[in-house]
Amino acid sequence: MEFKFNKDANEDFLTNKKIAIIVGYFYQEIGDKLLAGAYNILEKYGIDKNNVNVFYVPGAFEIPLMAKRIATLNKQVAKEGKEMRRIKGYYDGIRPYDGIVTLGAVINGETPHFDFVCNECARGVADVSYQYEIPTTFGVLTTSNMEQTIGRAGGYKGNKGEEAAMAMVEMLYLLGKTH
Repeated sequence: MEFKFNKDANEDFLTNKKIAIIVGYFYQEIGDKLLAGAYNILEKYGIDKNNVNVFYVPGAFEIPLMAKRIATLNKQVAKEGKEMRRIKGYYDGIRPYDGIVTLGAVINGETPHFDFVCNECARGVADVSYQYEIPTTFGVLTTSNMEQTIGRAGGYKGNKGEEAAMAMVEMLYLLGKTH
């Protein structure tokens, strides 16, 4: 995948951006590989690791709720400022997140459960992005088998965690240009 963002032309743009990464840990080894890929891209483009917070949820179905919670807190921070320092656990201070990266995996089985989980996860993540106007990228693998999953988590098909983080970088840049 070719990206349009040119780091050299936008040297300081991402330095102070704050990113939330949500990882579904149902397939923990896959989630860890996707997370490592996302971290690699964020670091490559100058986002300080101290400005990245990781939130683990049980699986892909739970990702949209956590994304909505983070986006809701962002909205409150914009209104209430320092008052938000009281909130602990989900939020680490008064500075809102600039973007959310979602990572995880759903592997097709013998029942329609796969379709329900994939559809609701994708719809929920998109809804958060639209409703709260915060870039929320989708790095949740939806594959037919474990071989395909491993291939997309740092294997023969690359790392979709990297791609989700790169999409975040590009969206932050593009949305920043619209102000």
